[in-house]
Amino acid sequence: MTTYRVAEAAELLGVSDDTLRRWVEAGRVSTRQEDGRTVVPGPDLAALAESLADHPDREATRAASVSARNRLTGIVTRVKRDTVMAQVEMVCGPYRLVSLMSSEAADELGLEPGVRAIASVKSTNVVVERP
Repeated sequence: MTTYRVAEAAELLGVSDDTLRRWVEAGRVSTRQEDGRTVVPGPDLAALAESLADHPDREATRAASVSARNRLTGIVTRVKRDTVMAQVEMVCGPYRLVSLMSSEAADELGLEPGVRAIASVKSTNVVVERP
């Protein structure tokens, strides 16, 4: 299972480390200890990212001023596959993005909920890649 250090998780959500720590203390997201470090399980972070996309806290996010013509680092929240195509949903800070790609491409990138990815957005195209 993919895990993220607190600083990495905060970056993916577009909030400060302190904000994420407050959310951990408030029970909004769970953490665990791994090799002496506090980490956030990827699926739990994906669930928090989805809830933030549904009900954004615009004042807490740093990414609120990011242009849509950028490469946005985020977390995959859902992947729906059939035999030919895959629909990949991501949350990048306060933005929810959806990309359609071949199932083969999604498999090669290892896209699944909780995985960190980069969405390159230009016009109506969303290109997803792994960092």
